[in-house]
Amino acid sequence: MPAFCKARRAILAAIITAIFCWLYLPMSAVAAGTPRHVFVVMLENENYAATFGPNSATPYLAQTLPSQGALLTQYYGIGHNSLTNYIALTSGQAPNPQTQGDCQIYSDWQGGTQLDANGQLFLGSGCVLPTTALSIANQMQAAGISWKAYTEDMGNDLNRDGSSTCAHPVLNTQDSTQKASATDSYAARHNPFMYYHAVIDDVIDCNAKVVNLKQLDADLASAATTPAFSLIIPNLCNDGHDQPCADGRPGGLPQVDSFLRDIVPKITGSAAFKKDGLLLILFDEASTQDASACCNEIPGPLSPLPGIVGMGGGRIGAVLLSPFIKPGTISDVPYNHYSTLRSVEDFFHLPYLGFAGAAGMQSFGSDVFSQR
Repeated sequence: MPAFCKARRAILAAIITAIFCWLYLPMSAVAAGTPRHVFVVMLENENYAATFGPNSATPYLAQTLPSQGALLTQYYGIGHNSLTNYIALTSGQAPNPQTQGDCQIYSDWQGGTQLDANGQLFLGSGCVLPTTALSIANQMQAAGISWKAYTEDMGNDLNRDGSSTCAHPVLNTQDSTQKASATDSYAARHNPFMYYHAVIDDVIDCNAKVVNLKQLDADLASAATTPAFSLIIPNLCNDGHDQPCADGRPGGLPQVDSFLRDIVPKITGSAAFKKDGLLLILFDEASTQDASACCNEIPGPLSPLPGIVGMGGGRIGAVLLSPFIKPGTISDVPYNHYSTLRSVEDFFHLPYLGFAGAAGMQSFGSDVFSQR
């Protein structure tokens, strides 16, 4: 066979092989460098200056962890109070008057269930959102992607919480978890999936996916048993909300640091994290005196001021750890909870929910993932 024919045959074989690989390699190989195991730890109510300033009471969070990953200096909450931020993070829904009051009554949604052009509920009121308002959990479930919420103390006192899994008050009754007890500091309002009918109405799945934090250790034992998306919710003491705590511990930021010193090495030492993990350590909001915002945040149709006295939930900062992040990275790019939701949806090729898809909103970029 002439030499030029052999060369043409070799080139043709190479092209066919490349096309075959492009079509049939698994997504993890095609999308190398993309986080496929995402862990989010949600903490409570601190301004950036208090957490990351020179007099911080959290040296592990403020100094040690940023040296291992990235510090986002311009990360903002969506609104006040707490629940508005948990809902924004998981569904892109903006605050409404009930969620701004932290839903003291676990009220069912009343009114229209349609979504506007921004994916927002615009006719009605209530705490437990209708099935038209989907969460990241519903998106992942539909796509066959695993998820779990790990909630500390849930079920410690069944008379208080009602259940050891998927624990929420009875619809249209007082929320008994608004205040901690000495043995149980679970707060339903910090467990956002309890505010979506699309989650709680599937009782069997909700009981399997919304569990006590104690189950995390077993799930981290292998990459195969670790969910692709894990929301980790400390109790009212370990998240820094209470100070002092109902059980006598001092609480506040020192308790946050103690909690993180225990749980972060478990996550970062896991096979799933080492393979393709991303850990986000976030606060829900700053103090209520700070209602600053970023990222061209606009209010939803049901509340003109997401921060009650302003347009946002204040500057809080965030720390991200990942094999895809260069240790010591500092980003001054503005982000908020809608940005986090958008980023997770990008990782898993999911459509944007609510204000995660708002004009001008951006996902975490090369300023964060410098080693992808």
